[in-house]
Amino acid sequence: MIDISAHRNPRPLLRWLPLVLIPVLLLASTYPGQYRVPAHYWVLAVTAGVVFLAGARWPLAVSIVLSVLAVPMLRTPAWGVSGLVPYLGAVALVDVVARTHRRSTVWVATGCWAAAVVLGRVGLHDTSIGRASTVVEAVAYVGLPLLLGLYLRGQRDLAENLRMRAAEAEARTRIDERAAMARELHDVVAHHMASIILRISVAGRVVREADPRIVAVLDDVRGTAADALADIRRFLAALRDPALGTVSLVEADAVVTEVSAALTRARAAGFTVEADIDTELGTIDAMSRLTLLRLVQESLTNVMKHADRGVPVRFRIGKRDNGIGIEVVSGGRDTATPPGHGIVGMRERVALAGGTLAVGADGEHWVVRAWLPDAVRGADA
Repeated sequence: MIDISAHRNPRPLLRWLPLVLIPVLLLASTYPGQYRVPAHYWVLAVTAGVVFLAGARWPLAVSIVLSVLAVPMLRTPAWGVSGLVPYLGAVALVDVVARTHRRSTVWVATGCWAAAVVLGRVGLHDTSIGRASTVVEAVAYVGLPLLLGLYLRGQRDLAENLRMRAAEAEARTRIDERAAMARELHDVVAHHMASIILRISVAGRVVREADPRIVAVLDDVRGTAADALADIRRFLAALRDPALGTVSLVEADAVVTEVSAALTRARAAGFTVEADIDTELGTIDAMSRLTLLRLVQESLTNVMKHADRGVPVRFRIGKRDNGIGIEVVSGGRDTATPPGHGIVGMRERVALAGGTLAVGADGEHWVVRAWLPDAVRGADA
């Protein structure tokens, strides 16, 4: 079987491709005794190739710098394939548009490249037809990279959406399988255990006046059976909810670990997350621990689906009012989406745990605030 994960990502290597090709293009355009690429053109071209390497980290800044470098190269008479080097700025524009949803970033990059094309080509044609040709060239050299960037961004968003839907469908299938197993286990074991407890209780009442040792044994058997039935019901709930089986039945430290993993996934998706987490969650009960984790996972999933990657996400979990407070603040999009099943499920979970939930827009941000009771402290208060 082929290990796909072992294949290296070719994108970092593609960053080096212009720096390798630029000297080749310049040398191919050099004809001894007829035409030589000017020295300043060499400097500008190689500088553009070096700057392009930083596009993975600072795409907008690289696009602006390449646009500036393109102006003197476009105004320098180029021979042969050396004239392709200035249009590395068009490639940088495609990179910017494909990687961001922020309109301001797209407009700045597009405007800089359009200005570079106009300044680089204007005045090179003396006739009116030539000036019209400059306008056509500017539209083509700017419009095509812009459309290509939008297309690539749409393909990336589509792929991400399909991946998330596939993951959700797989999770739903597993949940359905676990629910079927839970029903079978309930029918085969739980009913018989309940019948055993009932019969032992009747036997205990019948022989109550007999040997106290017999009564003690029956009471012990009844108590053991009742405990076993309670365990079976707990495991049935774990089968119906996979998160209950993996988190709420272990120590509270596992919740903090899972929350950290969810934050890591959000950061890997391109979001800047400012997290403030109180790790002292040991006193909250199993239901509250599970609800807290599911709230965090659903909130961060919604952030990755709908939020603006350019706006930092503020995430906080801490003690508040004899309980645990959760707050997730993210940058909203221009188009508001109606509440989906995720938010409905969040409200149901919080209500079952006895907490409160507020979800909605707050200015330019989307805010999720929840409070879950601390069962131990609530009892002591």
